[in-house]
Amino acid sequence: MKPRPHRCRIAWLLFLLLACALPAQALQFDADESGLTREEAEASRALLAATVQRLPARWTQALDRVRVEWRDDLPAHVHGRAIGRRILLRRALLEAGRTGFSGEDAASRAAFAAVIHELAHLYDRAPHGRLSRDPRLLDLAGWQRAALRPGRTRNAFTDRSPDAYELTSPAEFVAVNLEHFLLDADYACRRPALARYFAARLDTVPDMSPCARELPFVQADGTDADPLLQLDPGRVYAVDYLLAEGNEQAMSRWGHSMLRLVVCAPGRPRGPDCRLDLAYHRVLSFRAFVDDVQISGWRGLAGSYPSRLFLLPLDQVIDEYNRIELRGLQSLPLRLQPDEIATLLERAAQLHWSYDGRYWFVSNNCAVETWRLLHDGVPRLARERLSAITPTGLLRRLVRAGIADTSVLDDRAEAARLGYYFESAASRYQAMFDIARTALGLSQTNVHAWLDLPPRQRAPVIAHADMRSSAALLLLEQAALRREELRARDELKHRLLGRGARDDAGRQARSATQDLLALENLLSRPALLLPDGYGLPQRDELDAVSRRSGDLAAQSKQEREALFAQARRWLPPQTQAMLADTEANLRQLGDRLRQLHREQGGVGLP
Repeated sequence: MKPRPHRCRIAWLLFLLLACALPAQALQFDADESGLTREEAEASRALLAATVQRLPARWTQALDRVRVEWRDDLPAHVHGRAIGRRILLRRALLEAGRTGFSGEDAASRAAFAAVIHELAHLYDRAPHGRLSRDPRLLDLAGWQRAALRPGRTRNAFTDRSPDAYELTSPAEFVAVNLEHFLLDADYACRRPALARYFAARLDTVPDMSPCARELPFVQADGTDADPLLQLDPGRVYAVDYLLAEGNEQAMSRWGHSMLRLVVCAPGRPRGPDCRLDLAYHRVLSFRAFVDDVQISGWRGLAGSYPSRLFLLPLDQVIDEYNRIELRGLQSLPLRLQPDEIATLLERAAQLHWSYDGRYWFVSNNCAVETWRLLHDGVPRLARERLSAITPTGLLRRLVRAGIADTSVLDDRAEAARLGYYFESAASRYQAMFDIARTALGLSQTNVHAWLDLPPRQRAPVIAHADMRSSAALLLLEQAALRREELRARDELKHRLLGRGARDDAGRQARSATQDLLALENLLSRPALLLPDGYGLPQRDELDAVSRRSGDLAAQSKQEREALFAQARRWLPPQTQAMLADTEANLRQLGDRLRQLHREQGGVGLP
């Protein structure tokens, strides 16, 4: 009796369902032992069996039969090759089998690494693999999105790499990192984002050491204190987009992009009150490290400056932009969840220790670098169209995507009180000038005209100033001195680059400046403090970082003070006179205030 057609179809469907339910064919090796000794053949079988035990099930099920050939003709320093469904391995690796493949000694580890590396290539090429083609893997690995064109950048994550070979291609990156993912107990602590990625794709939980909560950063704050800061993401309440408003300088016209970390003071619960802890807030700022005595617009356009991620105290940033460059700062909250803040800070730490990019004023500037940090550090933001080449353009895109909150600036007075806006000191200087002009009948109409006067022309009014106008003039004279110092610094740079650098004083100044820049380069590129190891430094490495960075910071401060003390004699006589006269005005104002205080019956001022 013939079976009915519909019963055949049902039987065939049941067979397919059962076949899909069964586990896939596990990896099996077809090892060519024809040229091996008995001991080498036994070592081959032991090594391959032990390797399979280390591989996640998803990996072994993605492969079928793999032919293994032990060769003596591989190029020098090449331990293996993956060709089709074959892997070729260096025969000398089997020497480790004499003492057993424990994975703890260098020889057996090298053998395991070679087999895993080549099997990783086969897995990556399999339909269920394709890790090296995954956009998320490329983001994490360092082949970042290009800003002005389709495609990706070169991989500039060259510092603290486990093996420089990983940078040659995404496929090699996957193979090298899967070696360390399976063999290094602290891989998840050194490269946490990559470890999570591989664990999710391979559906496995690797054996790993417990990781510290804190992320290490070396602060470039110009002090001699310990620059090493271990930042706990659990203490970061919020992240703000910090925009330094533009000015008339060509390189600053569109502002400067930064990220402000709202860090809670020790002991304070994570919450809105952490915004009051300004002394603990930090700023992530991408900057060109100017490894010369003068910044060059051409070098900036040509990508000749290194791009570094600096971690700076908020107070230092406020002083730099508000009081020296007379630029306002907008601090706009980003709508990020706590887990997103944690992954963003992880990415920032990875950049801090591994990234050595090039700064291009147009295509890889502060806005582009900040966008990439947000894109790579927060997967949700990678789905948004945030790419921009100007700080204001990036802000507009963040607002349009509903990520940045600009409503905090609706009331500027309230924004300044709550720390969402830091006003340029220019308006404060103008207010002080208005006080002095009213009291002393000054003919100038604005503070800029007053500060443009030679300091000797500003001096005569000091003797007639009352207590209030003397205090106002003191603040203005301090601003004048800061401006004269900036002008003097610019003149010094020109002198060092020009003909003056050829005399003894010029050569001495250039040498001292270059020595100082070399020290600051070490502090701005912390990987140079740890020549060994890879990824984020671990506990046993951080003590060395703390000692060396502390010594370098103290040395840098001493050399900077010595250089500034000597710099005045390298300046033109007219510039020296302007500085001296401004300092004389400050002393005269100090004397005047003390005199007025005594006349009013007060205790003497210091």
